Amino acid sequence: MFEALRRWRQKRVLASSAIPEPLWREALESLPFLAIYTDAELARLRQRVVLFLSEKSVVAAKSFEVTPLMRVMIAIQACVLTLNLDPRFYDGWENVIVYPDEFITGLEYEDEAGVVHRRSEPLAGEAMPGGPVVLSWPDIEASADWSAAGMNLVIHEFAHKIDMRSGEANGCPPLPGEMPPRTWQKTMNAAYQDFLGRVEKGEETAIDPYASESPAEFFAVLSEVFFAEPTLLQTEYPKVYQLFTWFYRQDPASRAELLLEG
Repeated sequence: MFEALRRWRQKRVLASSAIPEPLWREALESLPFLAIYTDAELARLRQRVVLFLSEKSVVAAKSFEVTPLMRVMIAIQACVLTLNLDPRFYDGWENVIVYPDEFITGLEYEDEAGVVHRRSEPLAGEAMPGGPVVLSWPDIEASADWSAAGMNLVIHEFAHKIDMRSGEANGCPPLPGEMPPRTWQKTMNAAYQDFLGRVEKGEETAIDPYASESPAEFFAVLSEVFFAEPTLLQTEYPKVYQLFTWFYRQDPASRAELLLEG
């Protein structure tokens, strides 16, 4: 019954809400990594974006103004991760908060020894368990072009949100029934330990060394690479790439190669 109501509501939203064509085109052109997607996939992505924006509030912090283009750009990058997944991966929270610059959340957390710490360093983005995704607009704008920035802030934070669907972010999101958890854990742990060792030895890595911070950050950074520079992940960690094609149900490297050939 609830699923039927959900589908009915989605049909109403899609029938009554629309993204103007010029706005949609401008947003797509601002995100070069989307060039590999077909017209049919972009049409489905557009529907996902409309539904996402009907369910989530993309709001400004302080006196900052969030424009329609900003909202659509953020939603596109969030929805590209779940294009072939159940959109309910993003259920359970409501807001995306956009800051005019880096921000300090002031959140408190308790370490393993029971000591309470307060987060005081400036951040570009943060995904909060059961809470909002918080983003810095200048960092969103700068990272929209992977070739220039070598990162994608929105994909990174929404990968954390997907990871958090199974509890605290730990690098293992809820897996499809046909994917053995042991396969995921073995593959990801081996790759993480390898990458951690490379970073600790001072190797200059093509993948952002921030991925060595924890298994959760490794998953989020490699998700960025999977979508924005898939051939790099395929080259560096082919087994992780295959795991991600299984999980995300996409194969962007094959598209990127065809685009280069074309």
